[in-house]
Amino acid sequence: MPNKITLSVNGKSVTREVEGRTLLVQLLRDHLGLTGTHVGCDTSQCGACVVHIDGHSVKSCTMLAVQAAGTEVTTIEGLAAADGTLHPMQAAFREHHGLQCGYCTPGMVMAAVDLAQTHDQLDEQTVREGLEGNICRCTGYHNIVKAVLAGAKSMRAGLSQAAD
Repeated sequence: MPNKITLSVNGKSVTREVEGRTLLVQLLRDHLGLTGTHVGCDTSQCGACVVHIDGHSVKSCTMLAVQAAGTEVTTIEGLAAADGTLHPMQAAFREHHGLQCGYCTPGMVMAAVDLAQTHDQLDEQTVREGLEGNICRCTGYHNIVKAVLAGAKSMRAGLSQAAD
């Protein structure tokens, strides 16, 4: 029996009928065409499917779409500004070569943004621990950690400029 759900995805209200067993990642990719959210393992181990639910990172392969009803979902597609300007964390990943094949990158970026928003100060150890649920099979994480630290610094600088 389909369930009718309404949620906000990347700032736009969306209403869809979904089966009770539909995962949030399936709603995003298959129903809404937002393929930046990746499915890497189907077991919630890799973090390629991380999105934000009401501002906090969640593995979308572990959440049913019906559980997201009434929430604000942000995917990697919704992170950049409307004019196409990259989010500071996205820019930092590009600048510091925090990606190789790119498969894990959307989930890494989304997790990193949440990490930066929930910690006043980040250091290498905190970043490494905070990204333990995100697996990259291409790198040794060195550039990812550099990118997260730089992105967090840029995010904080942007917030302080906005307050001025």
